[in-house]
Amino acid sequence: MVTAIAKPEADAGRRRWRWPRGSRLGRLIIGLNVLALAILVIGALVLNELRSGLVNARIDGLTTQGELIAKIIDQSATVGEPEPALDAYTASTILQLLFIPRSQRARLFDAHGNVLADSFVVADRVDWKVLPPARKPGQNDDATRKDPAAEAKAEKARKALSGEVSQALQGTSVAGTRVSESGDRVVSVSIPIQHVRAVLGVLTLEAGDVDEIIAAERRALLPFILVAITATLISSILLHRLIAEPVMRLARAADRVRLEGARAISLPDIAKRQDEIGDLSRALEEMTHSLSERMDGIERFAADVAHEIKNPLTSIRSAIETLDLVSDPVARARLLAILQNDVNRLDRLVTDISNASRLDAELSREAPRALDLAKLLAEVASLYEAQLRPGEAPGSVRVTISTGDPLTPARLMARETPIGQVFRNLIDNARSFSPADGEVRVSLARTRGRLISTIDDDGPGIPPENLETIFERFYTSRPKGRAFGGNSGLGLSIARQIVEAHGGSLTAENRLNAAGGVIGARFTVDLPELRE
Repeated sequence: MVTAIAKPEADAGRRRWRWPRGSRLGRLIIGLNVLALAILVIGALVLNELRSGLVNARIDGLTTQGELIAKIIDQSATVGEPEPALDAYTASTILQLLFIPRSQRARLFDAHGNVLADSFVVADRVDWKVLPPARKPGQNDDATRKDPAAEAKAEKARKALSGEVSQALQGTSVAGTRVSESGDRVVSVSIPIQHVRAVLGVLTLEAGDVDEIIAAERRALLPFILVAITATLISSILLHRLIAEPVMRLARAADRVRLEGARAISLPDIAKRQDEIGDLSRALEEMTHSLSERMDGIERFAADVAHEIKNPLTSIRSAIETLDLVSDPVARARLLAILQNDVNRLDRLVTDISNASRLDAELSREAPRALDLAKLLAEVASLYEAQLRPGEAPGSVRVTISTGDPLTPARLMARETPIGQVFRNLIDNARSFSPADGEVRVSLARTRGRLISTIDDDGPGIPPENLETIFERFYTSRPKGRAFGGNSGLGLSIARQIVEAHGGSLTAENRLNAAGGVIGARFTVDLPELRE
């Protein structure tokens, strides 16, 4: 069986990446990955907005609270004219009387940046902790040592607070986040206490719940993380079930064909899928079925070859065994003629078998190209015209050709050598059945995008029951009076295989006269025309 070989594209390696519009799996893979990424991006954007909103809300709250306290201190604790100043005792008392939440810390600074009051060290707001045991003389107690790193951080925090206060003393409110002396992140607002235009001091409010805000943000991020992980796991499972697992099944099926001698791959549940995996499964099934059919054909061909070669070899062996027993010169000459005929028959058979076995390789080796069938038929006919000689058939049989309009080329996509072999085989067959000095007529016509070629002879025709059988390998049928063994029975089989490999058909029929009598045979070759 002959299968067409697809021509590889020369620029396949230079193709640029494009969005897989026709690829379902490509869209699925990209969509699932983008979905998981989009979940994380959206979560991060939402939480960043939430964090900024929480911090800004805390700053706004502290600013409103601080401005109110600063206004009260200005109205109640300002003394001296025309150079006003803060009364430290009155301002401290006011700060003590005001309600300051335990999560907040309020500190009051004078115009020189000195601390006048601290909400953590007034009334019952003093922080306490259990002191370590007293160190005995000469005892080295690690608990009483100061951590240099902690001291450095505290000093850095004090400098940051001092800078904030100094900036507020210029008459500008300062708000933001910083690290406190205890190492916690706090939201801090420093508001100048102004009497008319004079800056009398600075009120600093701190809210130490920034870490709680961040922890709340992380807890809010957790659902997005879980959803993203879930989406990634689902996409991974889907990709495994939809891609990896079917490909593994196809690989195992291919291994069974290779290792266990299976003839074909059959995975109907995968083949019915309408995506690239389904396309791959169907292509592998078709390929293995085609290989199976070719293997069956090779086995049948090998059996037919053995049978056909055995016949002349048996005849040769019988003639050789009989030759030593025959002394009559005439009989010996007859046996030698039989030997010569069988040797010629065997040589012709081996040649045709070799041509048939190379057919697939020749079809795959030669790429199709545009041919003018009329010109090709004219060249084939001219070869027979040059070999014409008087005498017996087939040497005396003339070949004539009619191709219609010579100005209109009959173009088709084909391989020149195999197509030429088709018409040579058909013409040789027609000449072998034609009478001496007869004629084989080749004609070409165009019909609805098809090129129809006919080869007519004036021979005895074909038995109606053998109109299809003659295309089988090694089939030979000679009318009475014709020499047996003059044909191998492969010519018509090879011709049909070549024509079908080019998308055409080859059929046989008998030519009839007006009375219905057979006046010869006709072979019709139908090939697709190349449209411009």
